[in-house]
Amino acid sequence: MYGKFQQYLQDELKAIEEAGLYKHERNICSPQGAEIILEDGSKALNFCANNYLGLSNNPRLIAAAKKAMDDRGYGMSSVRFICGAQDLHRELEKAVAKYFHTDDAILYAACFDANGGVFEPLLTAEDAIISDALNHASIIDGVRLCKAVRYRYANANMEELENCLKEAQAQRFRIIVTDGVFSMDGNVAPMDRICELAEKYDALVMVDESHSAGVVGPTGRGVAEQFNLYGRIDIHTGTLGKSFGGAVGGFTTGRQEIIDMLRQRSRPYLFSNSLPPMICGAGIELFKMLEESNDLHDKQQENVRYFREKMLAAGFDCKPTQSAILAVMLYDAPLSQKFAARMAEEGIFVTGFYYPVVPKGQARIRVQISAAHEKEHLDKAIAAFIKVGRELGVLK
Repeated sequence: MYGKFQQYLQDELKAIEEAGLYKHERNICSPQGAEIILEDGSKALNFCANNYLGLSNNPRLIAAAKKAMDDRGYGMSSVRFICGAQDLHRELEKAVAKYFHTDDAILYAACFDANGGVFEPLLTAEDAIISDALNHASIIDGVRLCKAVRYRYANANMEELENCLKEAQAQRFRIIVTDGVFSMDGNVAPMDRICELAEKYDALVMVDESHSAGVVGPTGRGVAEQFNLYGRIDIHTGTLGKSFGGAVGGFTTGRQEIIDMLRQRSRPYLFSNSLPPMICGAGIELFKMLEESNDLHDKQQENVRYFREKMLAAGFDCKPTQSAILAVMLYDAPLSQKFAARMAEEGIFVTGFYYPVVPKGQARIRVQISAAHEKEHLDKAIAAFIKVGRELGVLK
C-alpha cells in the first residue's frame, strides 16, 4: 500500500513546491535574540520571532530555569492527577492568575493544548460557540472537538457577531471566542464591543492572549487592561512561548469553577505530562520581572511605532497594527518567498506568509518587533526592505 501512498505524497509535495508554497526551515545555531547565527555561520537580525519582550535569552530566566532543575529535577514523568503537581506548578498558576486579574489558572504543554482542551469539557450539543473567522488554528481545532453548535462571524465584524448571537438564543449556553491580537494582521479584537454584546445577549467571552499578552495595554497585560474589562472576560488562554520567555507551555485562566472543571475533564491536561520544573521556575521569575518594571514593554512599543512610521514613509503597503506585528503586504505568494530570500541575503531574517496560512492573494512578510531590537537593528532592516523592495518592483 505504501508505494501508492508514497507516489500520492510525492505528487502533492511537488505541486506545493511548483506553486511556490513549499515551506523551508532555517537552522539557528545560537540563542534566540535580536541577532542570531545561522547554520552556515552567518549572522542575521531576527524579525520574525514572537520574542516580543526580548526575554528568550534573558540571564535571569536562564538562572531561574537552572535553579529549578537543580532543586526539582528535569521532568515530571507523568500527569498531575496521577503523580501530583510540584509546588512550582501551583506558584506559576497563581502568578498567571494575578497577572490577568482572574480567579485561577491551569497549565498546559502549549496554548494549542489549552485551546484544544477548553470547549469539550464545558459545552455540549445544547450549547453554541461563536468564533471570529480569523481565530488561530488551535481554536478552530478545539471547536471541532466539541459538539456545540458552531457560528462564525467575519473578522471583528460586530454586526455579524450580533446576528450570530441572535440566532444562538436557540441554544442553552453561548460563548464568544476570539484572538486578542490576530497573528497575521496585527489588529486587536474590539473587546469592549464584544463584551457589550455578550452581556446584551447573555453569552460568555473567551480570548486567546497569545499575541496580546505582554504587548497590548498600558503595561502589556492584554486586552482586559487595554479596554478596562477586568471581571468581564470569562476565559483567557495564552502561552509562555512568546512574550513570556519564549520557551513552551500554555495556560487557561479565568473563573474559578471553569478552571476547576478543566482540571477534572480537559483531556490535554489530564493525559499530557506536567510542564518540567525548569519551565515553571523561569515562568515564576518572568512574572516577578514584569511586576518590577514596565521598561521592556515601553521599549517594544516605541520600536513598533518607529519601525511602522519609517516603513509607511518608504511607501510600503502595511496593514494597520495595534500590536508588535506589522504585515507588509505583497499579495503574491512566490514574491513573498523571493522577497524573504533576498532579505536573508541582506542579513535580515523574515518569513513570507501565504496560503493556506493566510487567504489566497494576501501573501505578505510578517515583521515582528521586539524589545531586544535596538535602533540600529531597525534601521538596518528598513534599509534592506527598501533595497529589496526596489529590486523586486514593490517600491517605485
